[in-house]
Amino acid sequence: MIIACLHTADSNCAVFEAAARKLGLASGVLHHTVRPDLLDAAERAGGLTDEIASETAAALSALATHADAVLLTCSTLGPSTAIVGQAPVPVLRIDAALAERAADADGKVVALCAVETTVAPTTALFSEAAKLKGVTFEVRLVACAWKSFKAGDRDGYLAAIAKAADASYDDGASIVALAQASMAGAADLVRRGPCPLTSPEAGLRAALERIAQRAPRVES
Repeated sequence: MIIACLHTADSNCAVFEAAARKLGLASGVLHHTVRPDLLDAAERAGGLTDEIASETAAALSALATHADAVLLTCSTLGPSTAIVGQAPVPVLRIDAALAERAADADGKVVALCAVETTVAPTTALFSEAAKLKGVTFEVRLVACAWKSFKAGDRDGYLAAIAKAADASYDDGASIVALAQASMAGAADLVRRGPCPLTSPEAGLRAALERIAQRAPRVES
């Protein structure tokens, strides 16, 4: 089994390997491709453009030819999966799986973003999932966190996210969802409420479910 991951930050390779180990996946199941240029272009453009989406979709389609499932791990680029077209295997955005899991919670859901370009796609995703399940949600941007990430200050980045998650619980959130894969490490630092939901684990679970659904059934 091969799950191909398209990342925009090299550090997310380790994040997903950790999530895979937690789920009991064997070493070598995940194949990583890192394209920081795609997110850099989106940040310069102020968001996802048609041209960037098309380039991302082409990269996803290429990965689909040698995998059992493909995961797009960047929330900013997430809508690109909608234009991949016919692919031989499932092509999934990890934040969609996260939104579905979060919407199963009772009460208010707060989704945290670290970079401004993820706010619009995250809001659209969570709005749809919340409407289907009848829950309330709010998307919050963790101010200045992305500057720490870009500067290589991982500890400062995760601490800022954990602080925002604790504040969300103090404000009445039932569950906090960390919308970007790079935020996953902050979950262990949260003290004021349940462990936040993270997109790497949600995305991998969704991929495994889709792969299992496609597997041929053995007649007894």
